[in-house]
Amino acid sequence: MQKYRSYVLPVAILLALIFHSVSAHLSFLVPWFIFAILTLNFVTVDLRHLRFSILHFWLILFQLVVSAGLYLLVRAVSGNETMAQGFMMCALCPVAASVVVISSMLGADRMTTTTYTMFCNLVMSVVAPLYFTIIGVHPELTFWQSFLMILKRITPTLGFPFFFVIALQLWAPKVNNWLCQYRNLSFYLWAVALFITLGNTIHYIFLQGRGNEHVILYGAIFSAVMCAVQFGLGKWLGHRYGDTVAGGQLLGQKNTAMGIWMSNTYLQPLSSVFLAFYIIWQNLFNSLQLWWHDRRVSS
Repeated sequence: MQKYRSYVLPVAILLALIFHSVSAHLSFLVPWFIFAILTLNFVTVDLRHLRFSILHFWLILFQLVVSAGLYLLVRAVSGNETMAQGFMMCALCPVAASVVVISSMLGADRMTTTTYTMFCNLVMSVVAPLYFTIIGVHPELTFWQSFLMILKRITPTLGFPFFFVIALQLWAPKVNNWLCQYRNLSFYLWAVALFITLGNTIHYIFLQGRGNEHVILYGAIFSAVMCAVQFGLGKWLGHRYGDTVAGGQLLGQKNTAMGIWMSNTYLQPLSSVFLAFYIIWQNLFNSLQLWWHDRRVSS
């Protein structure tokens, strides 16, 4: 199965494009897939010993500063609020909950990626409501209302598997060790979740894209640029602090499902097109990375 895994993500993207109207009705399953994915990844790490590092600091600083800077710059240059919000969300969007899956396959340290997954999503649950209160399309929503809404989305995704695995490691270590044997299944579960999430987004583009072709074109082009910049800069930062792969994945691989939901809820809904294309670029790049990695290992 290993020699075929670099093709799994492109196939998931292709199926989402073809069967988007079907996958759009399966979105209720995604939280269950994410729970299973994170559980299978968390059991391989002693969650009681997670440690924050300087690399994590620079990554989160980039997301906070660059997202705000891009919004102000693009809005000033183009005068287009939707584009400005799209650029902002490409940087502000928290790291994917399943980032550990690809990172570990490529050789990243699980402790580094797991720590930042928890930290980044918690920070964004505080910072994002502040941004949305200032620039969002729903000024009637206070910071605390937005904060609680976002926290409500994040807690089941990250909190439940985190505390479930902590309980296993404390009181049922044999069960924890047994689950470790099946950690590789998380990649294929993630592919199914990707099919559903991307299909839902593509379905949205088909429904809302008419008359907004220029925004969709800009979204396709500039999301590719943002994807390349964030993976590249993340790898550079990671190299400086001893984990090139982790740096690239943590800055480049986004929780686009969460980002799209935030865009649709608090911003101009069409700004989510940027993240819709971002999910395609990041997973095509991940597929290439897997192919390069497997080819290098087998040679």
